[in-house]
Amino acid sequence: MKQYGILMIGCGHIGLQHLADIYYRDNIQIIAVIDPQIDKAKEAAKKYNALHYGTDYRKYLNEANTHIVIIASYAATHLEILKDCLAAGKHVLCEKPIATTAEDGREFYDTVKASESKVLIAHILRHNRSYMKIRELLQSGEIGNIRVIRMVQNHHAMDWERYNRLLDDCSPIVDCGVHYIDIMQWFTGSPVIEVGGIGTRIEPDTEHPNYGLITAKLENGCIGFYEAGWSKNTASQNLKEFIGDKGRISLELKDHRSSNCEEGDLISIYHSDIGEYETINMQAEYKDMYAQISTLIEMIEKNVPANPTIDEVYSAFCTAISADIAIRENRIVRVK
Repeated sequence: MKQYGILMIGCGHIGLQHLADIYYRDNIQIIAVIDPQIDKAKEAAKKYNALHYGTDYRKYLNEANTHIVIIASYAATHLEILKDCLAAGKHVLCEKPIATTAEDGREFYDTVKASESKVLIAHILRHNRSYMKIRELLQSGEIGNIRVIRMVQNHHAMDWERYNRLLDDCSPIVDCGVHYIDIMQWFTGSPVIEVGGIGTRIEPDTEHPNYGLITAKLENGCIGFYEAGWSKNTASQNLKEFIGDKGRISLELKDHRSSNCEEGDLISIYHSDIGEYETINMQAEYKDMYAQISTLIEMIEKNVPANPTIDEVYSAFCTAISADIAIRENRIVRVK
């Protein structure tokens, strides 16, 4: 088994989640952890057994034993770091969103398409067993033709400093919205063609609106909405429901179950033709970071396509940017 040397850039919330799930694997060695705050990098190195730590990632790009770079820094830095990594011939797992502006997003996409290195964007729900199961059920026609998608992901932002820093780069509609726009398109096999929405600043000190709701119309006639809020005043909420012409499927994460949470996530299926319910318990990691890095390794070793592909990533990104425009300008936007 080949051991892959990992360079981690960013030791914040999501970077530490990556490290916690991969550092002890037999095929992984953490070469270095990098963060602008040296104390964060030092603490992460000690906790996850990294060989080195520091504030400058560039010195480790030329290390022969650095094979993969995980970019878990703020979204506005992704493009610059990606270009440095690919110029050094490294493979990359980059957190979403790929950028914070349409122009940088296009350059990110073009840079990946022109590179021989393997690049995977961290659309983590693609690697979640519950979401994979729901897609399988939808694709098999379990509830007929899917007509409506309802999704809510609100956070009670107790660590307001962390969330407010994220809002310096973009709104939740872009940051998290790329996940759920991708889910809409992945589950239906149809692109979003039109978006609208509303948004506001619940707290007045944010750079971008910290609450928003987008509406989407897909090419196949399905419609959907996605609601996202990061606020000291919103309640945490997680709704995932998919309605077809023969029933509906809903997902309740194990952490949100009032009982039987040890059984894992709960997938509920209502069959309207017979008026009966079916339930499936799924043992699934909400953020399966090792499954994600394993996909990148498979891309490297077997030349399999990325999941999602960079084209699928770029489509979700462009749609999220369009939704942000729709909210700010109070109009319906056709997605290019």
